[in-house]
Amino acid sequence: MNRAIAWFAENHVAANLLMMLLVLGGLSSLPTIPQLAFPDINTETITVSVEYRGAAPEEVEKGVCIRIEEEIDGVDGIERIRSVAAEGACTVSAELLVDADTSRVLDDVKNRVDAITSFPDETEQPIIAELLVRRAAIDVAVSGDVDERTLRVLGERVRDEISRLPGVTQVELRSARPYEISIEVPERGLRRHGLTFAQVVQAVRRSSLDLPGGSIKTEGGEILLRSKGQAYRGAEFEDLVLISRPDGTRVLLGDVATVVDGFEETDQRASFDGQPAVLVRVYRTGEQDLIEITDRVKAWLEDAQARMPAGISVTLWRDGSTMLRGRIDTLLRNGRSGFLLVFAVLALFLRLRLAGWVSLGVPIAFCGGLFMLPVLGMTINAISLFAFILVLGILVDDAIVVGESVYRRQQETGDRLRGAIEGAQEVALPVVFGVLTSIATFVPMLLIPGFMGQIFEVMATVVIACLVFSLVESQLVLPAHLAHGSDASADRPRSGIAAGWRRVQERFASGLERFMEGRYRAFLLRALAWRYLTVACAVAGLLVTIGVIASGRMHFSFFPPLEADYVSGLVTMPLGTPAEGTERALRQLERAAAQLRAELDGAAAAEDGNGDATPRQPVIRHVFAAVGEQPSTTGGPQGGSGLRQVGTAHLGEVTLELVPGEERDISAPEVAARWRELTGPVADAVELSFASDLFSAGDAIAIQLRGANVAHLREAAERVKQRLAEYPGTRDISDSFRAGKRELELAILPSAETLGLTLEDLARQVRQAFYGEEAQRVQRGRDDIRVMVRYPADERRSLGDLENMRIRTPDGSEVPFRAVARAELGRGYSTIRRTDRLRVV
Repeated sequence: MNRAIAWFAENHVAANLLMMLLVLGGLSSLPTIPQLAFPDINTETITVSVEYRGAAPEEVEKGVCIRIEEEIDGVDGIERIRSVAAEGACTVSAELLVDADTSRVLDDVKNRVDAITSFPDETEQPIIAELLVRRAAIDVAVSGDVDERTLRVLGERVRDEISRLPGVTQVELRSARPYEISIEVPERGLRRHGLTFAQVVQAVRRSSLDLPGGSIKTEGGEILLRSKGQAYRGAEFEDLVLISRPDGTRVLLGDVATVVDGFEETDQRASFDGQPAVLVRVYRTGEQDLIEITDRVKAWLEDAQARMPAGISVTLWRDGSTMLRGRIDTLLRNGRSGFLLVFAVLALFLRLRLAGWVSLGVPIAFCGGLFMLPVLGMTINAISLFAFILVLGILVDDAIVVGESVYRRQQETGDRLRGAIEGAQEVALPVVFGVLTSIATFVPMLLIPGFMGQIFEVMATVVIACLVFSLVESQLVLPAHLAHGSDASADRPRSGIAAGWRRVQERFASGLERFMEGRYRAFLLRALAWRYLTVACAVAGLLVTIGVIASGRMHFSFFPPLEADYVSGLVTMPLGTPAEGTERALRQLERAAAQLRAELDGAAAAEDGNGDATPRQPVIRHVFAAVGEQPSTTGGPQGGSGLRQVGTAHLGEVTLELVPGEERDISAPEVAARWRELTGPVADAVELSFASDLFSAGDAIAIQLRGANVAHLREAAERVKQRLAEYPGTRDISDSFRAGKRELELAILPSAETLGLTLEDLARQVRQAFYGEEAQRVQRGRDDIRVMVRYPADERRSLGDLENMRIRTPDGSEVPFRAVARAELGRGYSTIRRTDRLRVV
């Protein structure tokens, strides 16, 4: 190290080239580094999702989940298997070992699942993928007092226009019901024409199709053959032929059924500032730049409103780049302030030129860190920016030590080059070990596995890179700059501003020396003389510190909460609650939000009346409400989340957009607390929670209970919740158990067997009567549309209808339901979370 210091000090051109390499490397790398709100996290999880529409959780568990678990249990590289059976869907998650090859395990899981042939006939094709968390970049709310179809068409138009913007690849329409073609066949229509439900389904499948027929080779070329008759819209389905009689008359589907080209029967709707709305969500994928995407969407929005019909508003919602821009501004602001403070403090005791070169060590080390980010596969995000802010106060320490030592040696020797070399060499060993000690503090963060380990890895990598380049700058570049010039003895100004500043420096230096030689030396000698008292005071201070921590006065947070500009109120009602019940709960939240808005605006107006000349904008900008989903918590992992949620009318959310934090005097957690207070208890709500953090590392307290008896688990969970509620400060206490809908379990009677009926016949006819049957799927534009054949809503919807239902026998006759089957009323479970299955490899 001593030889390197001496060589660079004597060859200042090499030192300048090294400095320029770091600076230009960092500045040139900066435009190429992707800017993200949060680093991409590898979940190391493979999900298998299977849709089983109309099935209860218990059926899903037995028919799908258990079979998948048993099949993939032997795959090498899987550490833990979890499965959730919900109404109409099964999701099995396989967590991998840290050193597992994800691609190989994914292929093995696909092969095993594809080999399963015992799934029920009504299940969809399994979706097998690695769980990848999609990061929303920005949302656009399309709102207006128009009908649902018009709003969705406008939302699709906005989606298509945004997807054509350069650099935008993933755009999704949310909070809108999917299209569906419903063929409603009344019982009287079937009887009039002597048809059965199954015959209508088969007729639709036979008449609506496109089928290639090969090709014909002719002298003029090859001609393809194709039977073309696929129906895509409701009017086209009405023209499908059901019956062709010998006399030439035909019965069309429209003569028997009512074809509705509308939406799926799901309770899903949203409002934005009180008007019906849909959301268009733009995602960032791969190495795309978040700020670049949001800037392009904002530029598109500037003239998009003018192209919308009257009464339709297009508004930005949840701009993901706001937080990132704020962190960048904080880093730049702190960097400027830190540089000026360091320069000012050093300039009071050292030469201005020396203070300038020492202060430049901060930006040079930052440039070196930026230069290494793309090399190490890192990005600019909230965590890496936090790391830059964290290391900001550490970087200049080694440069100050080297600069002060060089200054002292130059004053003693009167030779600038000799003083620079000897001064840097004198403190080289402690400076190097000081930096290595700091690096050693962050090295363990690189060894933490799992989700949090990937976050800490980003932080540690940035800090270590900056510390390394700070050491390089202080040991190789700084001495060369301080060594260049005339002798130190000739560097004393005699007149002008420099002479005046020199007198100020001497005054500060003499004052510091008087303090050190007088008060500090006397105090130090007294402390050394009374060494036992000194040690006792140190121990007492340690005990006081431990007591403060143990008393709870110093709060502990595993991951510090990041305040957002959005506050969400999430409501979960009992499963089976109709959408109207959830809407009543949301209206209670909205009334409380309106009261909160009046309070905040009134407080702001009072402050403006006390001398603020510029009136402030409302603290709450927009209010978004959704029934049937919770958009703020369902950002959408790619793998295993392709299932469309059904039967979610019990979920609801109200989200408030606040003005940026620097423009309001109240924090987001305070807004959430006041909103919770104004809302009060929500009748019949299973869970009510308020969120104001940008990111959550998990629940503060999470307790997992396991057992074979569900009743005992429920009782234990209630006791735990009651005990936790006794602790001050605890709130939003809930458990994951959700009581399911009431259900009727059907069983066939022995008398049915004499008529040739089987349990399959009974189950299929009941399913057709109450759920319907999917005849086919058609691709209309970008939408995959299900064509459902079902009875009208007013014919099969009550318990009495089931008891009065007539079952068709194989010979074509009909018998009452109660004569061949029985139904027992019970209650199932909304979800079945199977016990974790751990494998030790």
